[in-house]
Amino acid sequence: MVEELGTVITTPQGPNPFDFSFVIDEKHSESVHCGEFISVSVRNGVLLGTIIDIIKTNRYFSRAESVREYERGGVSLNAIFPADRWEFMIARVKPLGIYSENHLIRVTNPPSPGTKVYTMEKTLLEEVLGFKSESGLNLGQLNFHEIPVKLDLTRLLQKHVAILAMSGAGKSYATAVLLEELLLRHKKHGRLAVILIDVHGEYDSFTLQPENGEFHDFSERVKVFPSPFISLQTSLLTAYQIAHLLPQISPIQVRELQKAFANVRKTNKNFTFQDLINEVEHNDEIKTQTRDALTSWLFDLYRLHLFDSRESPSLDQEIEPGKCLIIDLSETLNLRKKQIIVYYIAQRLFWLRKNNKIPPFLLILEEAHQFVPEGAKKDNAISRSILETYAREGRKFGAALCLLSQRPVKLSTTVLSQCGTHVILRITNPNDLDHIRQSSEQITRESLEMISSLPVGEALITGVAVNHPIFMKVRKRKSSDQRKFLKLDEVAKEFDK
Repeated sequence: MVEELGTVITTPQGPNPFDFSFVIDEKHSESVHCGEFISVSVRNGVLLGTIIDIIKTNRYFSRAESVREYERGGVSLNAIFPADRWEFMIARVKPLGIYSENHLIRVTNPPSPGTKVYTMEKTLLEEVLGFKSESGLNLGQLNFHEIPVKLDLTRLLQKHVAILAMSGAGKSYATAVLLEELLLRHKKHGRLAVILIDVHGEYDSFTLQPENGEFHDFSERVKVFPSPFISLQTSLLTAYQIAHLLPQISPIQVRELQKAFANVRKTNKNFTFQDLINEVEHNDEIKTQTRDALTSWLFDLYRLHLFDSRESPSLDQEIEPGKCLIIDLSETLNLRKKQIIVYYIAQRLFWLRKNNKIPPFLLILEEAHQFVPEGAKKDNAISRSILETYAREGRKFGAALCLLSQRPVKLSTTVLSQCGTHVILRITNPNDLDHIRQSSEQITRESLEMISSLPVGEALITGVAVNHPIFMKVRKRKSSDQRKFLKLDEVAKEFDK
């Protein structure tokens, strides 16, 4: 149902093709909001716009010195003037385009003063924003419009997505909703496999059967591998990949390591890391100084207890359409060890997908700034190069990337700028906001101001997944979050007992 909201007015700056204002009808003074979409009839179609600012004004209170003098004398302006009748609200609108003949065209002429402004018709708004009514991923509801936000799978994920928010703003909750949509997706619409790098163990509730019928059971579709049970198969690595894990290794040592790889592979195709060390230690053709240094580097990796003769989990067996494999790193505190695990899994998945050994997949990376840090040296950013490869080339092979971070300023600008869609929940740190603005062309100053005041669970979506930036409220989860978080005082009292 389309409703009349107000009337276009003349201001010192407009109306112009890029900005115009309208006075809000009194009956809608409390129901019009920033971020709402509106429509205006123009000569060649319907002009569509979004409200970017609202101000409230009253001519009786426009001169500060007059108000002060009246109030100083103990007289209320409302008592002697009809001030309440002169209060009104003005909304500022950014035009999005003119809808004509089933497509949007650029606005070249502004609407005339006196033209009526209306709410936008539901089906038209869905079409303009690019929502998919049947096969879309339902992430929530569009703010101020009773419309589900159903995003096209390809547009959202093929060019990667970043979910950014400060701690406690609902980032993990929104990710859980995205995961639900992928796991519940029907085969006829195309299903992805999902691999989730869980740094804090926040998603293990997906493997639990819900205690009542209110929630959906995902336990058959999700498998969790805790980090103590993860092993990296040595024989699946190359000498250059091992060298990548040792950023300080010299070119001469890399050359000798490559020879050692070739020698040990001749005798045992499924060799262990210990076999590789033995080959280097007992190879008299390598100079003593080089051999000792190389052996030391290899022992440094061996002491991490990550490498084995087999791969666990077996990635070519565990990755299936419509299912999720969670790599739980919550028991691993060593950042280098976590980066090596992510590097191995990411490069292995990329190779398997390029060779069509596994289905198209989404790799979700929690605390992404730990794995693709901005400005860090190579020895502190082991996993950065492979994830940058995902960002640049993943869409060609069906390898999609989803980055989650509460500190965008610490996240690689190269990777963040390659994410075609940003889902941004509340962020208040000015450095993080500036970093986001630099990485996304569609985020305006007005959007940044709204981001810093978003309630928990509300988000701005901008980028290729939507035709225009939108504000939405994340829908309620269908899965049961059975984790128990105790308050600090409760934890202290429990310990004292």
